[in-house]
Amino acid sequence: MKFGHVVVWLDQAEAHIIHFNREEASAELVKSSFHHLKAGVGAQHGSSEQAAYLEEVVKTLADADEILIVGPGLEKLTLVKYLLKHHHGVSEKVVGVETVDHPSDGQLLAYARKYFVRADMFV
Repeated sequence: MKFGHVVVWLDQAEAHIIHFNREEASAELVKSSFHHLKAGVGAQHGSSEQAAYLEEVVKTLADADEILIVGPGLEKLTLVKYLLKHHHGVSEKVVGVETVDHPSDGQLLAYARKYFVRADMFV
């Protein structure tokens, strides 16, 4: 089944990805092995772990028509910058970036459905 919409909630530890349409949804979880390190102490190693994490997230977005990226901190912006640099085609599908605390998957899906209803009104 084609879902079309995707919402990604992520922080440094994990990404919750939900593909959905009006009737159905499918959720995935991507865990990170990345841990922020102080500058100068293993920063190169951390960067490769972060890139691997972001690549795993990007793999889940390939079939999306529209992507909403949310999260509590800066990791959502890191994903956007990564998409712009390494996956321009996917970056063009991003319709919004929002700050959202730590919702359950059900709350995240409800938030995303409301977001896309509002976004679709202005198209």
